[in-house]
Amino acid sequence: MDIRFREVDPFNCWLWIRFSEPPSQGERNYVDGVFDSWYVIGRLGGFNAENLQVHDAGSDLSWMGYDNDGAESAMPALMHNMGQLEYQNDWGRCWVDLGTSDGVAIDVLINALRQLDSDVVQIEELVVGGVNENWPVGDHPDSVFPAGG
Repeated sequence: MDIRFREVDPFNCWLWIRFSEPPSQGERNYVDGVFDSWYVIGRLGGFNAENLQVHDAGSDLSWMGYDNDGAESAMPALMHNMGQLEYQNDWGRCWVDLGTSDGVAIDVLINALRQLDSDVVQIEELVVGGVNENWPVGDHPDSVFPAGG
């Protein structure tokens, strides 16, 4: 699976997935499930690079002390909104307002889609941001900050 980035507006971002062939309904259900799960975690503030205490602790987590005060003082990193996945031939796309969530959100999505590509449905590429010439986009109805202003 190739990963490409175009111009990324975190408050008005399109995610594009090109499959090797049009996905079946079952394959779409898996992809939809990945995006829905990813969004719920983001909406709840799970993608906050300012509070990665367990990750930062390294490989030995035995008897690790968790700093609740440090977690409380971290700035919130909340994903704001996500549209429904749309499919057209061998492409899928999803609009998302990443809000104040950190880049770790994109990393988690990429990791999940890479595993999905390996286990369920062949994904040729993920394109983060920008637009596709063959599938025009307008301002998403859920966008708080439309592209035009």
